[in-house]
Amino acid sequence: MSEPDPRRSLLDVNVLLALLDADHVDHERLSAWLSNELSGGWASCPLTENGFVRIVSSPAYPGAVAPDRAVRLLADAIRATDHVFWPDDISLLDPDRVDASRLHGHRQVTDAYLLALAVHHDGRLVTNDRRIARVSVPGATDAHLTVAL
Repeated sequence: MSEPDPRRSLLDVNVLLALLDADHVDHERLSAWLSNELSGGWASCPLTENGFVRIVSSPAYPGAVAPDRAVRLLADAIRATDHVFWPDDISLLDPDRVDASRLHGHRQVTDAYLLALAVHHDGRLVTNDRRIARVSVPGATDAHLTVAL
């Protein structure tokens, strides 16, 4: 087994959903994986926090909760763990952060931004999406992107 990455991990919305929703199909798997992999702690940002609350409070989400309950779920997780908040302090429009010519669809925009934010903070983006294009973020290496299996 490899050593855990000491970088702080920015958890994408899908990872947050699986981690904080005990009924999520990937909850047990991701909880076990993260307990071994988060030696550097974790981070959230406005996009991931808002995305979590928006999705888990949507009537279409299985087991949806009211927005205030979703906020409390996330706040409780943040208080109980080694967490930091990363502000949105970079711009998608900055070509030194995101190479827009490498974005080939609307689904890549948020992923590229989150990866760029992780690079900016010398952390890593943790996702379960294997399709994120690392080449869209100048300076991103394999160490900046982790697919949680």
